[in-house]
Amino acid sequence: MPLPSMKDQFAALIAAPSVSCTQANLDLSNRAVIDLLAAWLGDLGFACDIQTVAPGKFNLLATYGSGPGGLVLAGHSDTVPFDEALWQTDPLKLSEVDGRWVGLGSCDMKGFFALVIEAVRELVGQPFRQPLLILATCDEESSMAGARALADAGRPLGRAAVIGEPTGLKPIRLHKGVMMERIDILGRSGHSSDPSLGNSAMEAMHGAMGELMNLRAQWQREYNNSQFSVPQPTLNFGCIHGGDNPNRICGQCSLEFDLRPLPGMDPEVLRAAIRQKLSPLAEQHAVQIDYGPIFGEVPPFEQAADAELVRVAERLTGHRAAAVAFGTEAPYFQRLGCETLVLGPGDIACAHQPGEYLEMSRLQPTVRLLRDLIEHYCLKPVDLNLAG
Repeated sequence: MPLPSMKDQFAALIAAPSVSCTQANLDLSNRAVIDLLAAWLGDLGFACDIQTVAPGKFNLLATYGSGPGGLVLAGHSDTVPFDEALWQTDPLKLSEVDGRWVGLGSCDMKGFFALVIEAVRELVGQPFRQPLLILATCDEESSMAGARALADAGRPLGRAAVIGEPTGLKPIRLHKGVMMERIDILGRSGHSSDPSLGNSAMEAMHGAMGELMNLRAQWQREYNNSQFSVPQPTLNFGCIHGGDNPNRICGQCSLEFDLRPLPGMDPEVLRAAIRQKLSPLAEQHAVQIDYGPIFGEVPPFEQAADAELVRVAERLTGHRAAAVAFGTEAPYFQRLGCETLVLGPGDIACAHQPGEYLEMSRLQPTVRLLRDLIEHYCLKPVDLNLAG
């Protein structure tokens, strides 16, 4: 059976639901997407390894050629949840609207795999000096379990990895980390007419929030990176719950907050600083304080400006490598020894939104860029000057 056209592949990927979500009732398997990619890449001569990460969750590592080094073209196979009522078109059907391909995952980022296959299908007859690896991960939009499993396994990938997240075809070599944290305080309820009858969890949380704001101010004085549109680390109080009635001393209070560290800020060092501030509060207010992450953090990411991959991408795109605020799987690929860059055709402004789209004008420029990257890393002799 002939390989489907790029548009037909794009449509088939969008039509295969692969939502990942922390809410179990919305979470789906990504197996259908993995099977599509494995079938198409297998027809092109790739060796396909489907790896089970968790029940119903899979990574695909497809390899063409052999040996060390080479190029990894990577992306995630899942999407965020969607509210169909807010879409003007069927989110699970590829629609063409005003020069755009519209559908869930068109931008972020299942569509990227159809562009990768289009780029490679004309090259597979040539001798590959170094391997090409195409990687599709699971659960990037929730736990990043797929990328974490790869990093934990420690199997080397290639010497360079390009992640096709939406960057408007501009190379990204830095992003902030993402830490979602929680504080749970257990006090003792009692009648509000006599404060000695209880220990207020809410008053203890007031103290905890004050300490967090002091730490935020300290970190914003100490850390600044002008390459980001928001150059300091941020800390946002996202939601708080506590107490049940005005005439009862609050016995329990919970806070969830979001911390975005800059490259160079170690999440565990930040957590240690928070714990150091919370410990005296527990004693002062005679309460129990439990603090920890809601999810494992996404570390900050920075690829050196003079790395071969950065220089190659800047030359091919005509754009200087920049920074973004959103998190990606890049730090996990770096742990495996890859020079890593985020570079894809979509626009982050339409990701995670009804009517998600990819501009059709980006299709062929992306295919050309991917072919150029494959030729540089896999077909040509290694340039020792660029490789450093």
